[in-house]
Amino acid sequence: MKARIGLRRGRTLVAVALAAIVTSALTGSVSAVADGHSGDGIGGIGADHWGVITRNTIGSPVAALRDGPFGSFGVTGSASRPPYGNGSLGIEVADDSTSLAPPSEKVDFGNEVDFYGSRVRDLTALGFHVFQTQENVGYGGTRNLPNIRIEINPRLTPADTYSTMVWLPPAVSPTNQWSGYLNATTTGGWFLSGGEIPGTCTQSSPCDFTTLRNSLPQATVYTVAVGKGRDDIWVGAVDGLRINRYVYDFEADGVRARRVG
Repeated sequence: MKARIGLRRGRTLVAVALAAIVTSALTGSVSAVADGHSGDGIGGIGADHWGVITRNTIGSPVAALRDGPFGSFGVTGSASRPPYGNGSLGIEVADDSTSLAPPSEKVDFGNEVDFYGSRVRDLTALGFHVFQTQENVGYGGTRNLPNIRIEINPRLTPADTYSTMVWLPPAVSPTNQWSGYLNATTTGGWFLSGGEIPGTCTQSSPCDFTTLRNSLPQATVYTVAVGKGRDDIWVGAVDGLRINRYVYDFEADGVRARRVG
């Protein structure tokens, strides 16, 4: 009996080791981390504090952790599956499901705890992977995509205590499959809600990430989220949200923080 138990334990340890090797090979130099702090000046990495931010949600959208998507049909290779693990954050938003003016939906899935009080100037890496469909392009154009939204205290004046940094991703091609990594610090554009910086970094006149960050030398973070709306219909998924030295892997059973490097 002891020999059998010892053998089973040995096989289990080998299986765990092999799984770790396979995971490392699939994700590059990205390792899973259960808890702790990043040590790079930007928040914690807790995996338990992610979910729909209710006060930032309008209508009846969906933002839910799920398996897949896998495909679409005929797509093979790395583009046919989520970039990390087996799951992702599925998002479904309509454009006209409410009686509000304009009639629209909005959802934010994020973390209101672990990044609170971090400095905006310490943000150095941001981005994600997205599953975009041709139908989404038809609904709202090639840049009809989810956003990264970072609620902040701008600290530009004593009375100015709230704004949201919003990333507008670049167009994604091809569609109906997983994209590569979309780097929010070098592609797309950023704006601040509330017109915090007159004449620039607005929704009608976005700026690059460096310009935005340098315009907020004392700003601190409230929350970090992936969101969509209020604008066009969008149905798809996001995975591998990167924030500095951590990639947040969205899985059906929760969010996993993976250390880069």
